[in-house]
Amino acid sequence: MNTYIEQNKDRFLNELFDFLRIPSVSADSKFQPDMLRAAEYIQEKLLAAGLDKAEICPTAGHPIVYAEKMVDASLPTILIYGHYDVQPADPYELWDSPPFEPTIKVTKNHPDGAIFARGSCDDKGQIYMHVKAIEMMLAQGGLPCNVKIMFEGEEEVGSENLGIFVKENKEKLKADLILISDTSIIANDIPSVETGLRGLTYMEVAVTGPNRDLHSGVYGGAVANPVNVLCQMIASMHDADGKITIKGFYDKVAELSQAERDDLEAAPFDLEEYKKDLEIAEVSGEKGYTTRERASIRPTLDVNGIWGGYIGEGSKTVLPSKAFAKISMRLVPDQDWEEIAELFEAHFKAIAPPTVKVSVARHHGGQPYVTPTDSAGYKAAMLAMEEAFGKKPVPTRGGGSIPIVALFEQELGLKSILFGFGLDSDALHSPNEHYGLFNFFKGIETIPLFFKHYAELMK
Repeated sequence: MNTYIEQNKDRFLNELFDFLRIPSVSADSKFQPDMLRAAEYIQEKLLAAGLDKAEICPTAGHPIVYAEKMVDASLPTILIYGHYDVQPADPYELWDSPPFEPTIKVTKNHPDGAIFARGSCDDKGQIYMHVKAIEMMLAQGGLPCNVKIMFEGEEEVGSENLGIFVKENKEKLKADLILISDTSIIANDIPSVETGLRGLTYMEVAVTGPNRDLHSGVYGGAVANPVNVLCQMIASMHDADGKITIKGFYDKVAELSQAERDDLEAAPFDLEEYKKDLEIAEVSGEKGYTTRERASIRPTLDVNGIWGGYIGEGSKTVLPSKAFAKISMRLVPDQDWEEIAELFEAHFKAIAPPTVKVSVARHHGGQPYVTPTDSAGYKAAMLAMEEAFGKKPVPTRGGGSIPIVALFEQELGLKSILFGFGLDSDALHSPNEHYGLFNFFKGIETIPLFFKHYAELMK
């Protein structure tokens, strides 16, 4: 471990723990004061790290924290993006420790310990690596590149106001590259760099039957049950081979060549260990593709939540009036998230039987993204990972989405480098989210190496 990190690791952790104690849940309005508190906290720590300025930029929603340190106009400029908002912690009862009280525990994948808290990996722990890496570089001789930072508070709800901010502040955000740590590596002994992300379309549907909840004995069998109908409609959106049945859904999917698929499959993967970790007997998905391909280079449709009728304690024999579901689709190049939203809405309405009424609402989305592997940024990421881990990193394709990345390229003309240090097993978006101590400190160690290699490659 770097000497500076070793000397300051307890302080780094205590600061991160204070950050994680702030419940910055962007999706729930009751946490709005905490959103501002989190923005103010990270602003304070950016200034303490040595950046020349750090400001809170109001938006129509949650604020954006912008900071910079311009050391020399002749040097390349790196724009670091991340988010301080987190997913809701619900259901709280499934956490083994309070979600906003960080706790260190040893796990199989993190024998040195992991920080259990909402946002520890996604993305507070990973953005805080950058704050401390900048502090370390400034303490040990200075920055080899100019740096700008943009941390938002709405990534988990679609980044709507960040898009407006980017369009209105192109000069302020002028840079050579965007660096993002909101992704993962294969394992702590197998470094990797992601070369792409899936896009996202997020929808909500409602199915309405009778004008009120009914007695299931008096009316059951004679009146359509909206929950039953919704389940049937959702089930029909996949065929027996796991393909999505929405007309036109696959029309713009860019198929990878067999050589490209073989390259992705070259990365280490243990299917039995994968199933064991998830405690499942078998995997499933689209026929003709491997588990890793299904989770990275193929589009999906999944129910994220479904409800209706009586869900309280005990029983209530009711035929519900309404049923609801939240449904997301992960997309791949060259699908367009807004086109997919339109196709989904048309399909859902078309398959509804005459016994019910349906409505479809669009939440948010983002385009898929692929990083060019011949760029200086990508090469710098690979060199930095190799130097830090002592072995060549493996290129991978990520299954997650960072909706704003495609907009960065569209509005700023900048490519993004996906430089994350989490593990897929870190329970992101789930109860018991965690982030390894090894990963946190390794990120702080590796980020300055990226700066160094990028500055050299850009000469």
